Amino acid sequence: MGASGWHYYVAYQPDLQAALDGLRRQVFETGDYWWAAPYEYGKSAADFPNRPRTEAELWADESVQESGTHSILDMSRVLADGEEPDYGTVQPVVEAEALAHLGVTKLTRSHVEALKALAPRSWFGRCAVLHDTEGNPSEIYFWGFSGD
Repeated sequence: MGASGWHYYVAYQPDLQAALDGLRRQVFETGDYWWAAPYEYGKSAADFPNRPRTEAELWADESVQESGTHSILDMSRVLADGEEPDYGTVQPVVEAEALAHLGVTKLTRSHVEALKALAPRSWFGRCAVLHDTEGNPSEIYFWGFSGD
């Protein structure tokens, strides 16, 4: 199947890990992910009434472990500043990186397309705090690629 790109917007909150956890919970509960067990392309887990009811149940399946969910569920934690990216982690875009790559320190939705290049490999995610027109944090954008 290959890796799939995914992206999400969530309301801003200062705790990026809490934002990731809430997003993961929402995606799991709505079934907005690919479930490897039935192995039906083009369908989400929501299409199956017998889908797993807990993440532990979902990840207990070897086919899910190997193929992933092609969603934010494949990411487990937000990295602290200075930590090296690893499998299943989300690295925040810091102001210095935003300035170097986009010429600004306060990102907005208008920068999202340019941000996509900052997540160049599979099984790795990024997040960026986006700002409103007054320069206040308004939402968090999560994006990346995962799944096999």
